[in-house]
Amino acid sequence: MTSDRMMISVNEGVLPLIETLTNRADALRVKVTRGAAGETIIDAGAAVPGSFEAGRILTEICLGGLGNVRLDAGSYLDRWPFTLTVTTSQPVIACLGSQYAGWQMTYGEGDSAYFSMGSGPGRALAGKEDIFRDIGYADRSDNAVFVLETDTAPPEGLVRQIADACDVAPERLTFAIAPTTSLAGSIQIVGRVVEVALHKAHELKFDLSRIVEGIGTAPLAPPHPDFITAMGRTNDAVIYGGRIVLYVTGPAEDAKALAEKLPSATAADYGKPFAEIFKAYDGDFYKIDPMLFSPAEVQIVAIDSGETFRGGSIDPKLIDASFD
Repeated sequence: MTSDRMMISVNEGVLPLIETLTNRADALRVKVTRGAAGETIIDAGAAVPGSFEAGRILTEICLGGLGNVRLDAGSYLDRWPFTLTVTTSQPVIACLGSQYAGWQMTYGEGDSAYFSMGSGPGRALAGKEDIFRDIGYADRSDNAVFVLETDTAPPEGLVRQIADACDVAPERLTFAIAPTTSLAGSIQIVGRVVEVALHKAHELKFDLSRIVEGIGTAPLAPPHPDFITAMGRTNDAVIYGGRIVLYVTGPAEDAKALAEKLPSATAADYGKPFAEIFKAYDGDFYKIDPMLFSPAEVQIVAIDSGETFRGGSIDPKLIDASFD
C-alpha cells in the first residue's frame, strides 16, 4: 500500500456531503432519522420523494468524496439530451475502494430475511472483499458510511454486525438508502459509468495502478415504478449510452488492447435492453455475461506516448427501446 493511499480516508472525506444532506433535508426531499442501534438513516427515495440533487450527492458519497458529479446538457443523444458526468483523479480508490457495490449484506432467513448490496466508503473499513487486497487500500476512520439500493433500512442486528466489522460504534454508522425506482436511485446507479469501466479493467487483468484519471458520462435514465424496468433503464444508460475516457501510463500497446476489450459490445449478451436479458435468465443476475457491465464507448489515453485509442460506440436505438 502506497503512502499516499494510506493518507486518503474515504469515510472522513464524505462527512461534509452527509452534512449537506442533513442540513438541506427538506429542500432535497430526504428524511434523516436514527435507527434502533443509534445509526443514522438517510432516506433519499423510499418513503420520501427524494430528488436529482440528492442523487447527485449520493453519487459523490459513493465515490468516497473523491469524484465530482454534475448534471449536464449532452449532445450525442437527440431524444435524451441530459446526462450525468463523473470525474475523478483517484479512480481506483473512488470507484473500486468505495463506489463498487461489493458487500452482500444479509440478515435473517426465510421471508423475513434482509438483503442489500452495500456500496460506499464503509466497505474500505471492513475490507471484507478481495478487491481491497488487489488495489492495496484500506481506510481508518471512526465513521462508516454506506449507500444501499433498497427501500428498507437494515435491521438492528445487521447494523450491529456491520459496526463490528468496521470497528466503529453503531452511532457512527450512516446508511443512505434509495431504491432503483426513485429519482435519487436512478441518478446514483447511472453514476457508476466510470466504476464499471474500472471493474472490467480489473477483470481483464489490466494494471490498475496505471489508471490515473477517469471521466465518464451517460444519459439520465427516466425513473420507473417497476423495479425490473427501472433496473433495466439504469443499466442500459451505461451499457448502450455510456462514454468514458481513462488516462493510463505505460506502453501504448496495452492502452490499445484495453480500448478494444473494454466496451460493452464485447460481451456475448450485448444487443438487447437489459430488462429483456434479465428476464431471459429467469432473473438470475449472475448468469448474465459479466463483461456486459461496461460503458458503450471508451477512449484510452496513453499519457506517455500521447496517443488515444478508441473502442465501442453509442447505440441510440437501444437507448430508445429501453427508455420509451
